[in-house]
Amino acid sequence: MTKIGLIQIRCGAEPDKNLDRAIEFIRDAARQGAEIICLPELFRSQYFCQREDHKNFDLAEEVPGKSTAALGEVARETGAVIIASLFERRSAGLYHNTAAIIDTDGKLLGKYRKMHIPDDPLYHEKFYFAPGDLGFKAWDTARGKIGVCICWDQWYPEAARLTALRGAEIIFYPTAIGWHPSEKAEFGVAQVEAWRTMQRAHAIANGVFVASPNRVGFEEEAGTNGLEFFGNSFIADPFGRVIAQAGTDPHILVATCDPKLIEDTRRNWPFLRDRRIDAYAPILSRYLGA
Repeated sequence: MTKIGLIQIRCGAEPDKNLDRAIEFIRDAARQGAEIICLPELFRSQYFCQREDHKNFDLAEEVPGKSTAALGEVARETGAVIIASLFERRSAGLYHNTAAIIDTDGKLLGKYRKMHIPDDPLYHEKFYFAPGDLGFKAWDTARGKIGVCICWDQWYPEAARLTALRGAEIIFYPTAIGWHPSEKAEFGVAQVEAWRTMQRAHAIANGVFVASPNRVGFEEEAGTNGLEFFGNSFIADPFGRVIAQAGTDPHILVATCDPKLIEDTRRNWPFLRDRRIDAYAPILSRYLGA
């Protein structure tokens, strides 16, 4: 049995205060029994990708660095594994959206660099982030074997499949997703349901637990109409059942993941057994139509 915790928070304009607030939420989640704790995407700042501004590169940091050191101390203190999405400065002019996986001893166990980089209105991530080059991975932590993808990755079944094939029993998706104010009335409910449904499908297709922490609150960048981050963080089991979910306010979500359920599910739905790996080579093509 593994108890996991998702941190759903508002992110302010001051990175150090965001880090301090996140640490307090982590401690609170650990007091509730959480053994693996995941923060939302880019939690150290407001979502700066709403516009293209070279000054925002100053928000980036080395990984390992200041944030991983501070979170490592909290991991040792609480005995929890911590997953933290950070704006990584790899080198001058080279940046990634990176999740750091910190084990219970406080050491950086590994990192995942976001593979799928969006470029949509108010989500100008291609301006800031180079695509990940570490591949899809899984880590044997002191609290279980986990995989991590980041936000836009959650729309791609290939990412979930390859992470599961690495042996991940729980796939975490630190997220920053919200509504354009002008679209909320017409599309808001459908957008949340599509987001949740897609990830529940990953849980079913791969026989794994899926856990997605999102941020909440309205954030406005100069020259934009802003984004309202819709929260709705959730945890789904290998049947795709939502076993815990939050609303649109700051929240700590805690749920127990039983690895025996993975075994039971895969015995009855042996999707991995029945894959036709001999027939999937065309998946490497961009498009197979005209």
